[in-house]
Amino acid sequence: METPSKTPLFDLNSEQGLLRMSIAVTLFIASIGIAFGLASGSFSIIFDGVYSLVDASMSGLSLVVVRLITAHARATQLSRKLRERFTMGFWHLEPMVLALNGILLTGVAIYALINAVSSLLEGGRELEFGVALVYALVTVAACVAIAVVEARANRGIGSDFVRMDVKGWVMSASITAALLVAFCFGYAVQGTKWQWLSPYIDPAVLALVCLVIIPLPMSVVRQALADMFLVTPSDLKQHVDEVAQTFVSRHGLQSYRAYVAKVGRSREIELYFIVPANLAARTIAEWDALRDEIGAAIGGEGPDRWLTVVFTGDPEWAE
Repeated sequence: METPSKTPLFDLNSEQGLLRMSIAVTLFIASIGIAFGLASGSFSIIFDGVYSLVDASMSGLSLVVVRLITAHARATQLSRKLRERFTMGFWHLEPMVLALNGILLTGVAIYALINAVSSLLEGGRELEFGVALVYALVTVAACVAIAVVEARANRGIGSDFVRMDVKGWVMSASITAALLVAFCFGYAVQGTKWQWLSPYIDPAVLALVCLVIIPLPMSVVRQALADMFLVTPSDLKQHVDEVAQTFVSRHGLQSYRAYVAKVGRSREIELYFIVPANLAARTIAEWDALRDEIGAAIGGEGPDRWLTVVFTGDPEWAE
């Protein structure tokens, strides 16, 4: 009897494997960032490390949510208590984590901006540019490599969590690339008439980087809040309306009501069809066949689609 092969811990073809890899690399970068920042005296490098640490903690939380969502789709992997208390699934956790992630990253950047401005007003700070350059080179290479790997893998997976993580890596690479350019300039002016600028380089580039990255997570936060408040996606609503209207015309029904929401990766659709009082009676099997027809026309069948189809002669049940 063959022993089933275990899924690799860092499986690049799965959402969970990508997130695990991201967490491991992020923790490594955060550790060396804080260490190199203290060694060089650079607050911008320390910020880079702390930013990565926050990102890693959010990736860890995302991994927990992904496992809950996946386990719910396979029901048997969840304890009886969880299945009973969360009968609608764990999709609602996804936008909550994405919103928290974006808000925390923005908050860290705002705090760093305040410190950078304060440092500029106090005359800047001296730092060891040689040590800072080594860190910047290693970190830029690592961030770009992970971002490329995740972006390519996510083409087939289509995960919002991985998409957010790729944005995080791109932001980290951009931050460190800006630091690299600034440190190169600082290293070059040592011993020249421009050396007086060197104490201002670290806080100035940190302030500039913060101004650039503060707005970046806002689009993710905005979409996450829309999911949390069940704002109807216009494209999905239009598609459902077209399918429902065609169905009403084809089968001689009176009208319909459609209720649509997107919560994280889930699409929640409720369709109520108003049946004329004089319509001929049908068997349960015939009504189920009509439901199958609707489901096939809407498409996207799978564990992340929640579809309810109701037939009623009383419009009040649909309101």
